[in-house]
Amino acid sequence: MNRMMITGVRVLTPDATEAPFASLLVEDGRIAAVLPPDAAIADAALHDASGRLVIPGLVNAHTHGHGGLAKGSGDKWDLALLLAHAPWVSGGRGLDDKRLSTTLAAVEMLKKGCTAAFDLAAEFPAPTPDGLDAMAEAYGAVGLRAVLAPMVGDRTFFQATPGLLDALPDQHRERAGGLRMPPAEDILQAIGSAARNWRHGAAGVQLGVAPTIPLHCSDAFMQGCQRLAEEFGLRMQTHVSEARYQAAGGEVQYGSTLLAQMDRLGLVTERFSVAHGVWLTPEDLALMAQRGAGLAHNPGANMRLASGIAPARAAIAAGVTVGIGTDGSSSSDNQNMFESMRLAAFASRLWEGAEEADWLGTAETVRLATAGSAALLGLDAGSIAPGKLADLVFLDLDHVNWLPLNNAANQLVWTEDGSAVRDVMIGGDWKLRDGKVLGVDEAKLARDARAAGTRLAEANAATREWCEAVAPFVACHCRALAGRFTRVQRLLRAD
Repeated sequence: MNRMMITGVRVLTPDATEAPFASLLVEDGRIAAVLPPDAAIADAALHDASGRLVIPGLVNAHTHGHGGLAKGSGDKWDLALLLAHAPWVSGGRGLDDKRLSTTLAAVEMLKKGCTAAFDLAAEFPAPTPDGLDAMAEAYGAVGLRAVLAPMVGDRTFFQATPGLLDALPDQHRERAGGLRMPPAEDILQAIGSAARNWRHGAAGVQLGVAPTIPLHCSDAFMQGCQRLAEEFGLRMQTHVSEARYQAAGGEVQYGSTLLAQMDRLGLVTERFSVAHGVWLTPEDLALMAQRGAGLAHNPGANMRLASGIAPARAAIAAGVTVGIGTDGSSSSDNQNMFESMRLAAFASRLWEGAEEADWLGTAETVRLATAGSAALLGLDAGSIAPGKLADLVFLDLDHVNWLPLNNAANQLVWTEDGSAVRDVMIGGDWKLRDGKVLGVDEAKLARDARAAGTRLAEANAATREWCEAVAPFVACHCRALAGRFTRVQRLLRAD
């Protein structure tokens, strides 16, 4: 039996309200016991972690590993503009680029105290066995757990957005209309093949499925994704009502909310989670709670892309399991879960008429980013308690962020930015020691990333030129479409 006694530490309690001194016994990758600080266990290797605060690993409820190479790509983009620019932002990727981009995202998450992620991974035009293996191997090398869910659809952005093609000038309509996704059956077959031959579970990487956005998927395609989820027990996550124009598009296309349509097709189950959900209605939230579905709250990306503020408190009150995510680095530009917690707590204070009881408190926010997110991934993690996975983050209490230690939860959310993370253990094994990633040559990673950035910028230059030309027409149409959805208000208003 592999046993380790971690001594000299402050340990965040499962409710995240206190951090008393304690010792931790780790056996075979799980927490065996939380013991008094002076406890002794025979035959256990000792690790003195004096001067450290130990917290459960943060769990990223929603990200995109393919965004690792795309950070800092845009400025004044809303979601429609991000999607319009996606062909050059994420285009031209070879197998090595897919591995590299995911490695960059995973390394950043690890160094900032994250131990697992729900990754909606994109390959254009469709997922491939080699691509999924490369991305899974990237997580395995860094040591992060992951649900790797290929992000798929059988309609392009221009086909999926009601009225968009007709709104484009002739010189752009022909090119946009000529874009096509592969046949739905080919995409579904590729995911099914990957599921039958998946070999990364031992490394903590599970396969999922992600019909990207309801409007981007035919009904038959979404039902095909659900059949795969049922057959192979896959977790499913979908961008639902992220932006107001999408919510409006749902009413145009289906005569209902996007979530109601997905439920009619059988997708909303206990394995299903909504990413973003900014424009979900109260009826949507009640339906999610009834079905046991979850919500991945991404406050940074929602504000960055002008999507609005997701109804996290209303979701919790309805009985929905809520986790916190960063979104991908092409839409939020970092993988810092500490920042995501901070922004989630901040955003909860901006609802008109909200009182203190409606705000997300710091201890509650920590629980959302740990146990809440872990539930969306199906992980037995997220708190430091006997039987839980030994996914632990060690913070330096001598770091300026913790001088002095006044309140652990408050400082985790208000003060910590990832810079005090020193060590990370996942499944009882060290993955980060004194700020250094053990499974990856970080100097080589830096060289490869710089070279790839230069090469991809040159390869995608012509595509970027066209995307920039068509973007103003996309923005105009989608903003007009957005105004047709009036069921709920999720943006701050100037009176």
